[in-house]
Amino acid sequence: MNWKTLDFEQLTARELYLILRARSAVFVVEQSHVHLDPDGRDETGTHVFAAEDMSRSMPVLAYARIHEGDAEDPEVVVDKILTSPLRRGDGTAHALIERVLAVTAERWPGRRVRLTAPVSLRGFYEAFGFRKTEGPFLEHGMPYIGLTRKSRQPRETSGANNAQFAPGESATTYELL
Repeated sequence: MNWKTLDFEQLTARELYLILRARSAVFVVEQSHVHLDPDGRDETGTHVFAAEDMSRSMPVLAYARIHEGDAEDPEVVVDKILTSPLRRGDGTAHALIERVLAVTAERWPGRRVRLTAPVSLRGFYEAFGFRKTEGPFLEHGMPYIGLTRKSRQPRETSGANNAQFAPGESATTYELL
């Protein structure tokens, strides 16, 4: 697995296409979230993803998009989190969140990190230090919650890879808007 962290300008046309294809496959087709996935925010995001054999039609195995925040809302926002159906339950989702947290600590030290997730994944994200801050509320017809995590020092690990989860909690990573 080859991990990359790239700003929009650094993505090749093929990488961008394959990221959008993976997001559509998971969010629109698999999860039936009828929405315009290229939402105008990709250009300002940092893209963290893992891929294998870029010549394949579906090489993106895990993906997340990160936004810096601003003066009005300084929290770093993570969204569009996914893992390929082929890599669910094998630790890929854990590795993705660890990489996302390392990027946020390096690029935006001291900033809190925020995301939304299905209620069923609360335990998964709490293992990384996230805590419920809002919700539940309905998103795409499912109950979601907002979660926030205090900043961490670069290279700090959460120990989430050794955490125990209820059946199914680590098997699927859903879209986080």
